[in-house]
Amino acid sequence: MASPARTLLRGPARSLLGRGRHFDWTTSVWSRSSTRGAHGTATRRNISNEASEPKSSNPALSFPCLDAVESRSASLHRRSLTGGPEPSYTSGKHQTFTSKEPILLDWGGVLPEFDVAYETWGELNASASNAILLHTGLSASSHAHSTPENPQPGWWEKFIGPGCPLDTSKYFVICTNVIGGCYGSTGPASVDPADGERYATRFPILTMDDMVRAQFRLLDHLGIGRLYASVGSSMGGMQSLTAGVLFPDRVGRLVSISGCARSHPYSIAMRHTQRQVLMNDPNWNRGFYYNSIPPHAGMKLARQIATVTYRSGPEWEARFGRRRADASRPPALCPDFLIETYLDHAGEKWCLEYDPNSLLYVSKAMDLFDLGLAQRLRINALRDKNHHKLASAGNPKVNEESSVVCNLRLPDEPYQEQEDDLVADIESQKASSAPPPDLVAGLRPLVNTPALIMGVASDILFPAWQQREIADTLRAVGNRNVSHVELGEEQSWFGHDTFLLDLENVGGGVKRFLG
Repeated sequence: MASPARTLLRGPARSLLGRGRHFDWTTSVWSRSSTRGAHGTATRRNISNEASEPKSSNPALSFPCLDAVESRSASLHRRSLTGGPEPSYTSGKHQTFTSKEPILLDWGGVLPEFDVAYETWGELNASASNAILLHTGLSASSHAHSTPENPQPGWWEKFIGPGCPLDTSKYFVICTNVIGGCYGSTGPASVDPADGERYATRFPILTMDDMVRAQFRLLDHLGIGRLYASVGSSMGGMQSLTAGVLFPDRVGRLVSISGCARSHPYSIAMRHTQRQVLMNDPNWNRGFYYNSIPPHAGMKLARQIATVTYRSGPEWEARFGRRRADASRPPALCPDFLIETYLDHAGEKWCLEYDPNSLLYVSKAMDLFDLGLAQRLRINALRDKNHHKLASAGNPKVNEESSVVCNLRLPDEPYQEQEDDLVADIESQKASSAPPPDLVAGLRPLVNTPALIMGVASDILFPAWQQREIADTLRAVGNRNVSHVELGEEQSWFGHDTFLLDLENVGGGVKRFLG
């Protein structure tokens, strides 16, 4: 890593210091390009020696996008000298439930105690029968709607309130930050009570089931025996289904928007790529960066990749097309097209707002998601095997034993495609349109749970066929109360993020279903 002194004064980076994280690439891409050396550092030539110095055929490009990253590193380093560089990952004021009882996680890890950050809207009725549990997407906090304590708009602001889809004149709405997250719930940035140090990558691997079990501990604390509804979008759609499978007698109805019943290769591949970009940032330091500079460059790039999967599609064609930020200037290797500046801004504003380790753990939990019966039986057997760990939760020896679970060896040879097997698999899938028997068996606990399944045709991360798979599987189970809604591109073209933006179609569907 370049020394702070060297990164501090590199070209446009000098003007960035003290200006925050936003930078206008288009006004600086070509500034001072004729006076910069091969590595972008400004050079001062002695006029009397100019004639004897070798000259390039063309001036070197400047890279203000890289200068901005270096400037942020320098700023974070200076901050670390005065009080620690790690950003404070918080969404504002919330309530906190602390469980002093340990929780056994599916893959053998144990949390001796844990916190769940949550916020509520509306009033719980006398019979505690009007509660709706709202599940979040990967990076969201519990702040789904503004509160008197935190008046900032929430991520589902227009969907919650009197007369809204989640009608707070009828329902008591609860939203949590998942365990593994960084907005008040226990996650990798939290302190391990066993030694007083942050967990970092000593934090155990999580699953959707683990997150939901922690949420139901909160419901027990609140005196809520049965939910009126479980509602979620994206990763929250996974959790909503999981809640119904794990606790069928405690979920009155469920809503799953732009989710799936098991993760598929494309979404796994995209999340894997984000993790690899992040983990290859030298500042990640195998997860132990909390007393140093966080891997902000890797986070920025990971968010750019994620944004491509969240939106994309016809919206970008109309919104950006092939337009450049400033067509009067020559092309640049830094953000130049409008779509590039949009992605750059998306990564820039997020790279210090979310804990990098939380991104790794929560996204991996999404990859591991599978509601099929075979996976359920494997996990149940593993939980039975590890149940004894609860008796000695917090004992460092248990942590050492758990580490064996993560002892992974990469294959010696790269994956080789077997063409005959691939053709057979494709033909087999084409021949059968019926839901996979393993998934039918896994979703059988939902046979009597009314369900709303919503999808969006322009979604490339959770394509609409994955919501059709959920609905078809529930019907195959024998569920006679399945409502399936698929929004075509003519209705909503915001891709996966439609669930955040389309109040009329998404919100309207939820409101009609909940009554």
